[in-house]
Amino acid sequence: MIKETLLIEIGTEELPPRALNNLSNAFKAGIEAELKAKKLEFSEIKAYATPRRLAVVISDLQSEQEDYSNERRGPALQAAMKEGEPTPALLGFARSCGVDVEQLTLLETEKGAWYTFKEEVKGESLASLLPAMIEKALKGLPIPKRMRWADHDFEFVRPVRWLAVVYGDAVIDIEIFGIQASNVSRGHRFHTTAPITIPHADQYEAIMESEGHIIPSFHKRKAMIEEQIHAATKSIGTPIINAGLLDEVTALVEYPKAMIGQFESHFLDVPQEALIIAMEDHQRYFPIVDEHGKLVDKFCFVSNIVSEEPEAVISGNERVIRPRFADAEFFWNEDKKKPLSDYLADLENVVFQTKLGSQADKIRRVATLSEAIAAEIGADTALVARAARLNKADLISDMVQEFPELQGTMARYYANVQGEDAVVADALEQVYWPRFAGDRLPESKEALALGLAERLDTIVGIFSIGEIPTGSRDPYGLRRNALAVLRMLIESELNLDLLKLIQISADTMPAEIDAEKSVSTIFTYIFDRLRAYSADLGVSSDVFASISELKLTNPLDIYHRLLAVAKFKALPEAGTLIETNKRIHNILENNQSESASSAVSASLLENDSEKALYNASQALKEEIGKLSAARDYQAILQALSNLATPLANFFADTMVMADDLAVRQNRIALLTEIRDYFETVADISKLQL
Repeated sequence: MIKETLLIEIGTEELPPRALNNLSNAFKAGIEAELKAKKLEFSEIKAYATPRRLAVVISDLQSEQEDYSNERRGPALQAAMKEGEPTPALLGFARSCGVDVEQLTLLETEKGAWYTFKEEVKGESLASLLPAMIEKALKGLPIPKRMRWADHDFEFVRPVRWLAVVYGDAVIDIEIFGIQASNVSRGHRFHTTAPITIPHADQYEAIMESEGHIIPSFHKRKAMIEEQIHAATKSIGTPIINAGLLDEVTALVEYPKAMIGQFESHFLDVPQEALIIAMEDHQRYFPIVDEHGKLVDKFCFVSNIVSEEPEAVISGNERVIRPRFADAEFFWNEDKKKPLSDYLADLENVVFQTKLGSQADKIRRVATLSEAIAAEIGADTALVARAARLNKADLISDMVQEFPELQGTMARYYANVQGEDAVVADALEQVYWPRFAGDRLPESKEALALGLAERLDTIVGIFSIGEIPTGSRDPYGLRRNALAVLRMLIESELNLDLLKLIQISADTMPAEIDAEKSVSTIFTYIFDRLRAYSADLGVSSDVFASISELKLTNPLDIYHRLLAVAKFKALPEAGTLIETNKRIHNILENNQSESASSAVSASLLENDSEKALYNASQALKEEIGKLSAARDYQAILQALSNLATPLANFFADTMVMADDLAVRQNRIALLTEIRDYFETVADISKLQL
């Protein structure tokens, strides 16, 4: 059988840069899935993507399917024959197979007998299968909004201008989007205008680079850009290479050339975050910093051409960034003339949420909650109160109106300029931390108090008005906020009762909103995020279940218990203790009606095993009490591991459900005591071996 390389290239107008890599990966995955579904073997598939093309190259691809057998199963024997004659069901099955009943086979299995027909199917050619395969792969691309062009009915992310489909050195006769396939592609829009003929699919990448003056491989182009940026900035400083920006720039160019531009040094008096955003978001430039992390007056940009007049290209890029910087400089100079407190009145007119009021209303609620948190964690309540009052004031500033990403950051700058306490200034920025998964947390207790209050107010408020997030809709980012709350409580080691904080927040909500009814639901919602957070840390579901049974409300305390139980499972005695705890749990669960003694009576102990268990239990009582007060859960479980042998002997030698009521109740009381020891940490009976 012939095996050759297949090229499929869809040539388009400029594709959306932020979607290009996803489109390319999806196209590759779609073609690969179709090849496997059609049982066409190949050795490798590579994806290519530039602003004007999506392509795949498949190596060692079969020219046709193998012939194969297809077994069709018909009616069961009891439904196929009646009084020795074929039923209509069997006749219909034979007719659908194009054969007589005599040509059918009776297949007997353990589950019964069926009539079957085994047909030999000749494999189809790649050329005949390919049109439908490509169309299906294209229809499966993640394109939120498709477009039409000219007077065609075709729909795609951008107008399609050419189609190259080459198998080995032969063009496959296909028409897609009204375009007949050929072996002709197009190169760089400016460096080459002549069509590029692809004599063999194997040569696609090499010929596009040499004659087309493009780098068709997205990943190769990306690596080239990163290497060029580092080389261009080596003598200047360190480039800030944002991963998302690097992908976007890679998707914007076909033949990259990194170059250095410069701007007037007086712009460096503007907060560098504003300049960085202007460069990255508006111009797609790469900022450069010195060894101290301070911005320098140069930047790196990536051109899509290798110009004979590089000075003109550099000058043009310097010219377009200048107005952006001038605007930022103006906003900075004007905004800092006005104290942050002067912006507060304007926040009365900025709506947070229609039912929850303005941003000013939110500030007042957050102030109440943050001061309560501050008192609990030992933060300076006066500084927290000041930070809470100024929180969000910068939303009204011109700089934040122009660059919304700078909210909080600009508040810190303005607060420092205006002589606010450094703790307050930092808290105004850090109230937004963490901004994304894995981001840093607020550093001071004051910032933590404000950050917790800010996020809890959002969660409680939105839940209280019935805007509960769904799998596909979470406009207020409640999942992200819930995880941030947990991270702050656990990773910053804040010993706080989450349910109590939710209750305080609910009490601050507008009077017309019945927030109280949502308190339990909100706690459960955040607790469910704790389940996912723990799983990400490698905590198994049974360990989590052993803690959740205790209905605890302090996330830090829960976290410490989870770690202790996870380590307990690794102890040699763990298996015995887990099994005996399950047995204890079942006994106590099934005998709740027994009026057990409140305390174990030593005089009612009959055999040596129950006496030994009682003595072991009594020996641990004082130690468990001290360790429990210190919340040293790992030490508690380590101490309780000493009960493994006494418990095993007890169950081997003792009938818990004795005929004598007093003895029976005494034994149940002893097991209850043991169960309670373990439940100072977790319900060990929930663990799985």
